[in-house]
Amino acid sequence: MLERGDYVPREKENWSSQAVNLEARYNTKEVWRDKKGALLHPHTNYFVGGNTKFYGAALFRLRKEDFGELKHHGGISPAWPISYEGLEPYYTRAEALYQVHGERGVDPTEPPASAPYPHPPVSHEPRIEQLHEDFKGWGLSPFHTPLGVMLDEHEPRKSLCIRCNTCDGFPCLVQAKADAQVCAVDPALGHWNVELATRSYVSRLETSPSGREVTGVVVERGDRIERYTADIVVVAAGAINSAALLLRSANERHPKGLANRSDVVGRHYMGHTNSVQIALSLCPNPTVFQKTLSVNDFYFGTNEWTYPMGHISFVGKLDLHALRAGAPAMAPGWTLEMMAKHSLDFWLTSEDLPDPDNRVTLDRDGGIVLSYTPNNLEGHERLQAKLRQLMKRQKCAAHGSECHKGIFARNFFVGDRIPLAGVAHQNGTVRFGHDPATSALDPNCKAHDLDNLYVVDASFFPSSAAVNPALTVMANALRIGDHLRERLGPHPLPRNSG
Repeated sequence: MLERGDYVPREKENWSSQAVNLEARYNTKEVWRDKKGALLHPHTNYFVGGNTKFYGAALFRLRKEDFGELKHHGGISPAWPISYEGLEPYYTRAEALYQVHGERGVDPTEPPASAPYPHPPVSHEPRIEQLHEDFKGWGLSPFHTPLGVMLDEHEPRKSLCIRCNTCDGFPCLVQAKADAQVCAVDPALGHWNVELATRSYVSRLETSPSGREVTGVVVERGDRIERYTADIVVVAAGAINSAALLLRSANERHPKGLANRSDVVGRHYMGHTNSVQIALSLCPNPTVFQKTLSVNDFYFGTNEWTYPMGHISFVGKLDLHALRAGAPAMAPGWTLEMMAKHSLDFWLTSEDLPDPDNRVTLDRDGGIVLSYTPNNLEGHERLQAKLRQLMKRQKCAAHGSECHKGIFARNFFVGDRIPLAGVAHQNGTVRFGHDPATSALDPNCKAHDLDNLYVVDASFFPSSAAVNPALTVMANALRIGDHLRERLGPHPLPRNSG
């Protein structure tokens, strides 16, 4: 395994909101550009385990319907070349591997599952439990967010997870978040035939004279240039950097970049339409671990508006430093500190549609250019309106209907949306499909144009759906792993085996 970064240092700053949110201590210092040439400072991280080191550990399956063609207000979300049923066993395996806590049969859009969640749902704290009951009373079907955390609420003394307020967006100092380093990379390193090289930047891939196979992986490691070879090369650098690597690897046989005969590499970039909505009330919100409640009643629309809207859940509890990093419009008479103590911090996700002009390209110096124009926005705006309507119905014993004081968004969001630099849900740039004229990868995520090149991060998505893509990436990686094991045949015995 070749990793561009190193392990996240274990230090007190892992749990410092000021270091993480205000100082961006762990963000890459790399600078990209947007389609107008303006500087873009991406909110992404280069460490062992990738962005899962900092994710909120919400691990959703795509809905069964997401694998088929769906009509949105803004256009068509295309079908996948595989079915939900084909990926379902790998979803089950991924949920076990990443120790997902959840409850079947409550989410109204939940797809069929062959097994229960491996762990019980993470319980709500009182303020979230109150909201859960309110939502139920208003005819909704709220449910516990499926979470990948190593939490044992029955025996807290033995639990690795301590339900802290520095999970979502933070690296876990006690290694209790089910991220790719803890659950996949480190266990893999226990095998005799697995090695990890860190601080190893892959600058390009070389091919044979025929162009049909990758014959070299060129690595910049410190002040050295190294070259690796392998029978099979798997790229998993994230949808933006994987596309950039293929484009950088252009040669005589592949003048537009590797796997790019169809000219789709880098195109169809998606990252969801996301927003954080801050609901203020006179009653305080003392919740520590907030990210336990979700609502999907509007995922596919309503009787009044039949197009998909998306998903409502929570971010980790925002504090003064997090609010200061993207200071919201101030509520009259409220300071940021007061807002942090009284806020419910919602996360809303809606599907953006694949557009060939939303794309990753390279400038003349090889730097990344990310061009993106938001689309399919009506559904997200209606989802925001649904949340505002719901929160206006909130009452409490102390303040009655005067308790809710409004919903506010953070000012650095463009139109209340996460900005372009927020690339946590990046996907779609090396799409898979049956037709080499319209896709870069086949249904097994092998490049149509090369016999030994696979791409297995979220690049392969032909559509983005409206839930976090992480579990689908994990499940698909297990699926492709089985395919590669079959392709390679029985593996050799360990070197020290008799």
